[in-house]
Amino acid sequence: MIVRIAGINHESVTDGPGLRTVIFFQGCHHACPGCHNPQTWDAAGGEEVALNDLIRCFRITPLLSGFTFSGGEPFLQAETAAYIAEYVKSKGLNLWVYTGHTWEQLMTRLIEPGFQDLIHLADVIVEGPYQQELRDLSLPYRGSSNQRILLAKASLRQKRVVLWGKS
Repeated sequence: MIVRIAGINHESVTDGPGLRTVIFFQGCHHACPGCHNPQTWDAAGGEEVALNDLIRCFRITPLLSGFTFSGGEPFLQAETAAYIAEYVKSKGLNLWVYTGHTWEQLMTRLIEPGFQDLIHLADVIVEGPYQQELRDLSLPYRGSSNQRILLAKASLRQKRVVLWGKS
């Protein structure tokens, strides 16, 4: 399996709580004005990497809190993202997934390959498109006030949005 990525940050403290490895998936159809990663929009950009090679480059240490999938749009490569997520979860790490889709939109696309798997493997989903006119740098882990940080498993179980405690 191959994944197309824009890059990896092995030591982020801004894309979720604690020290995190962030994978920036390549390709995004949302094209939000003011996006801080517009170089990730082109689905043919970035670089193709074999999943096993990507996983071999991960630095799993006792200091690592978890992984964050960002982009671009991770759900454009949901099957490969879910494969990586399975590895992350097998290491006992938590997983945050950023998406320009809303929770409600994701729930209508569960039959698409990998969507359901990725949602079920995620601990937290930061959802919604970035809206420049709602930019608020005081918010934790997101750029605009329309975006929600939700607990994926609790939201699935309760069939409603359950927000992360520090939202």
